[in-house]
Amino acid sequence: MTGRDAATDADSVNDPDAEAGSRGAAGAGLSAEALVRLRLAIGRLNRQMARASGGQDLTVAQLSALARVEVHGPLRLGELAAREGVAVPSVLRTIAPLTAEGLIAKTPDPLDGRSQLLELTPAGLAAITRIRRERSALLARRSTRLSPQQCRQLEEAVPLLELLLDDPDAACPGPP
Repeated sequence: MTGRDAATDADSVNDPDAEAGSRGAAGAGLSAEALVRLRLAIGRLNRQMARASGGQDLTVAQLSALARVEVHGPLRLGELAAREGVAVPSVLRTIAPLTAEGLIAKTPDPLDGRSQLLELTPAGLAAITRIRRERSALLARRSTRLSPQQCRQLEEAVPLLELLLDDPDAACPGPP
């Protein structure tokens, strides 16, 4: 267990946030214990996947920006900021290293000469593809430890986990 995992575990013993999310009177939602276990499992797995692709020194925000530009690009800075749920100055700080490393290119916006469009470069596409491949390889290796039934159960849980990604009350998609 890493120091970071130990700190996370210390928070999990009496987590007031988990208590707040415990089942309400209607019985909806997960129990406090299940919330803590799910949060810890997702957090640890995410850190392990990040370490599996450790050859690239990208922050979570930079990787998210690369993925957004790949899927929705070319994008103006303001569009990327809105999709990430952050302010334009934050996006500028996030993409500066990406442009310096040649992962994202800025090109003039043909519709508005004052604006620039952000596009993924071939190097950016190669980087995000490699990171995804390395992280998927970790999950593939780990899944070989599961029984066929456990694999089916995990596959059936994926759509449920995907439902947790979207916040219908959020004004902008992105982290809180």
